[in-house]
Amino acid sequence: MANNYKVINEKNWKRALHCQIFRNSIEPSYCVTFELDINNFLARVKEMKYSFTMALIFIVSKCANEIEEFRYRFVDGQIVLYDRIDTAFTYINKDTELFKVVNVEMQGTVEEYVAIAIEKAENQKEYFTGPLGNDVFQFSPFPWVSFTHISHTNPGKKDNATPLFDWGKYFNRDGKWMLPFSVQVHHSFVDGIHIGKLADSLQNYLNRF
Repeated sequence: MANNYKVINEKNWKRALHCQIFRNSIEPSYCVTFELDINNFLARVKEMKYSFTMALIFIVSKCANEIEEFRYRFVDGQIVLYDRIDTAFTYINKDTELFKVVNVEMQGTVEEYVAIAIEKAENQKEYFTGPLGNDVFQFSPFPWVSFTHISHTNPGKKDNATPLFDWGKYFNRDGKWMLPFSVQVHHSFVDGIHIGKLADSLQNYLNRF
């Protein structure tokens, strides 16, 4: 079921001009890569026997949901703000080495989310169950390489404002486990300051997980 949203009246919306400028750009999306300290998170995931991937999807989605700019979308040409954003992630079929896209609703706790996400990912037979809705955060983990930058395919739809999150292979630096992390966003809604807020929120959550 789709999440609720409200239509934004652009006449009294503080971001109207910025949104319009970037909406008309040839490439309105941009991608930023940074590192996260996952020392505490990694220890806790192993202790609690959680899926690293599913736990991190939950944490990123929770932090992003708390920042308004990550919940804006274009719907039928209008600008809308969703009450809540759910998740869609890639999941590898180890036999075929092909991925499927799995949709999972956000849950109140990491325990609930991890359990539901694992069950759904393992039981889904189809690679694709249909086009993604607007009300998701997309995740495409890339755990084979510790990348310093990553780019993504462009579907050619300028009004596709769904944020896309990735992370690479974590590595040890000076006794700390570090994770390369990237976020791709639509500049009509998300500026650098908002990615900075997300980075701070993520690191704080991981530190106290």
